[in-house]
Order: sequence, then C-alpha cells, then structure tokens
Amino acid sequence: MKFMRLKEVMEMTGLARATVYKYIANNQFPKSVSLGDRAVAWLESEVEEWMLERIAERDAEQCECNKFTDYKYADN
Repeated sequence: MKFMRLKEVMEMTGLARATVYKYIANNQFPKSVSLGDRAVAWLESEVEEWMLERIAERDAEQCECNKFTDYKYADN
C-alpha cells in the first residue's frame, strides 16, 4: 500500500489540482486520507482503480458505437 501526495496524483492522472478537488466534491474521485494537520494523500490503489474505471467507460462507449455502426452498415 502506498500513499501519494497531490503532486503525484496530478502527474499520474493528468488532472489539475482544481479538477481533482472538483471531482472529489462531486464524488467522482477517491477521497484523500489525512496524514496530519495540513497533509493529505491518496491511496495509489484507489487512484489506479479510478483510472481503470475511466478506461472501462471509454471502452464500453466505443463498444456501443461499434454496435451501432455495425448495425447501420449491415442493412446496406
């Protein structure tokens, strides 16, 4: 298990600081863990899982598009 500070999270995900916190506020990103009075971090495994979910969503959308495209051209 590994903690990641915000800079690492931003580098890993490509998200800006404001976007990370916006997604957290909207329950769209893993919540941080308090490390002390003024320090927070994220579990690397939770961030990786979030990234894999984004990839799965993309692949599912592409799959749905392909079904539509295949159906559309099957009739021609």
